[in-house]
Amino acid sequence: MTFDPVFPSATNGMLFVATDVDPADEPDFNRWYDREHIEERVRIPGFLSGARYMSVQGGRKYLGLYRTQSLAAFGTVAYRAAFERQTAWSVTNLDRMRDPMRRVCAVEAVTGMGTGSQLVVLPLPASCAGAPLARARNAGAELQAVDGFVRSFLLVPDAALSTPLPRESSEGRALTPMFVVEASTRAAAQALRAGAAAAFDADPASAWLYELGWALEASALG
Repeated sequence: MTFDPVFPSATNGMLFVATDVDPADEPDFNRWYDREHIEERVRIPGFLSGARYMSVQGGRKYLGLYRTQSLAAFGTVAYRAAFERQTAWSVTNLDRMRDPMRRVCAVEAVTGMGTGSQLVVLPLPASCAGAPLARARNAGAELQAVDGFVRSFLLVPDAALSTPLPRESSEGRALTPMFVVEASTRAAAQALRAGAAAAFDADPASAWLYELGWALEASALG
């Protein structure tokens, strides 16, 4: 296997952006995301894919996940230019975000492969701070036996890279690791949410359920 010399073999990175939007602003917000923002981000060197999700239960209504070859992708000139010099359409819609949450994370303890249509996001309780990686590996090994399991991984936020969005409050902002499980059906996601919560001694109700809207792979861009 070969790797881009600018982005050597390393843990994948992921940009996690969740937000609510006022109903009146949703049509243009969704149009911006679907027609400009996803492609714009995925074209940045080092980005592998971008995907949009909508909440089924809990969490903010909209979630965007962008996978990168490594965390190094968030320190490049190309990324800084995109982040610091937003388009006019981006500025308008970033200002429309309500209670946004931006995290730049390392993707750890990956179990399984592929992309599921359903997503479970479990913010880890403080009691897991000592050994989240070991718990995530063990949880993945157990959960992969559940019908409908696709993949699981741990998102570990990077404090230096997880700068807040314009509308994101810095008060009480906790960079909590998140355990993510992808599933093929809603029924499987419900079962996997319960299993993930048990593995981390968490309340199942604290986990958010999302459904995939659409995804774009960098390999699909011309």
